[in-house]
Amino acid sequence: MGGWGIVRFVDGRGRETAGRIAADAVTEAERIERKFSRFLPGSLVSQINRDAGRTPVAVDEETVTLVGEALRLAEETDGAFDPTVGILRQVWDFREGRVPAQDEIDRLLPLVDWRQVAVRDGTVFLRRAGMELDLGGIGKEYAVDRLAELMRQAGVESALVDLAGDVRVVGGRGDGRPWQIGVADPRRKGECRFSVRLLGGGGVATSGDYERFFVRDGIRYHHILDARTGWPVRGVAAATAVAPTAVRAGLAATAALLLGREAGLARLEETPGIEGALITEEEEILATSGMDRLSDLPGSIYAACPAI
Repeated sequence: MGGWGIVRFVDGRGRETAGRIAADAVTEAERIERKFSRFLPGSLVSQINRDAGRTPVAVDEETVTLVGEALRLAEETDGAFDPTVGILRQVWDFREGRVPAQDEIDRLLPLVDWRQVAVRDGTVFLRRAGMELDLGGIGKEYAVDRLAELMRQAGVESALVDLAGDVRVVGGRGDGRPWQIGVADPRRKGECRFSVRLLGGGGVATSGDYERFFVRDGIRYHHILDARTGWPVRGVAAATAVAPTAVRAGLAATAALLLGREAGLARLEETPGIEGALITEEEEILATSGMDRLSDLPGSIYAACPAI
């Protein structure tokens, strides 16, 4: 899933029970990785990609739901988000810091089109040969929710699941206090800009330009691409959303980043059950009207991320 993972929970039924719950969480995370990672040749997503332009692939309801959520976000963002954008990694190299030529991007853009993903009768089909499905924009958040639900079903009343910064909590910390989630400062590595408080449940996700990027000739190039152009989006450095689930938070944060400061903030404000904040490239914070109930905004920059 492209990063680290932490599961914390409070349970009073003994070490053996706690060990079993923790092991079940690891097993579930590994199952989702094996099934949906486009980097694993044996995954279902890799099978769908190999059969692009040839034949539909039979899938289960879990896959139909995930692909459907990704396609819905693509439609709502007018294609700025697109689960087929991963093909552009062929010309973007964020490790080597290489900026592709426009003609290289133009050559691949015909393969980036969410409208060519067909989901029907229990199958998924990429209509054009060479297309690739990438569920990275939703898969990690889905795993967070699944692990949190696993904890809840096991009788855990206090838990936090954090997979590379996408978070879902169950209940409070176990001592009556809310979980406190630090939101990274996109321009000061290791520091936080503000924190979010969660008590009773909920998810937090952040989409930003600071995880995979390079700077060339004074321009920051990062891995979150506008699928319509093939180039990194501009204007917002980080978008954070708070929602009932990690999937809803992740989709909301991604959409807000891609849509930009005005449209992105408006979308967060208008979506029922969602609150959030944007940090612009000029380091200005723009927050929805309800974020003051869930965070320390407006507040000063943290010297270090708060302990959860």
